[in-house]
Amino acid sequence: MQQNSNFFKTFDGTKDFLQKMFLTLFFSGLSRVAPGTIGTLVALPFGFLISYYIAPSTLLLSALLFSAIGVKIIDNYEKQGLDHDRSEIVIDELAGVWVSIAMIGHSIFGLFLSFILFRIFDIWKPSIIGKIDREAKGGLGVMGDDLLAGFFAGLLGLITIGIMQKIESLAPILEFSF
Repeated sequence: MQQNSNFFKTFDGTKDFLQKMFLTLFFSGLSRVAPGTIGTLVALPFGFLISYYIAPSTLLLSALLFSAIGVKIIDNYEKQGLDHDRSEIVIDELAGVWVSIAMIGHSIFGLFLSFILFRIFDIWKPSIIGKIDREAKGGLGVMGDDLLAGFFAGLLGLITIGIMQKIESLAPILEFSF
């Protein structure tokens, strides 16, 4: 299998094109600068739309579904020789930030908090997040650390919002909504 930077730019048929488009989130993962951050930014509006117009629970289930699909595709490509956890793969960022949005909510502040906290946990990789990143192999390793980063970002976001609701001067920030 091709291991150079052109792997995600060359296609062996429609299925390969669609799988690579999925893994790179419409090729946003091909960004030369901060592909994980760019992928997360691309995922935000989709997460907002699903959460706002359908339900946060649907967003969470969609994140889990996309993760399962991602694991299968990544496992297949890695069995063919693709390096583990290539930076171009950003479907894991979508799954992680969607988990965070599903927990925190889709207000303007909720989206901002989801983005910032998810990126912090995804880059920092504290505790179990880092352990999954280092030790889990294949698609589960690629997707697992981001799902956990999204969960912990959501948890910290809920705590932050709870504290802000108790502080009178900060509570109005939470009221801005779509």
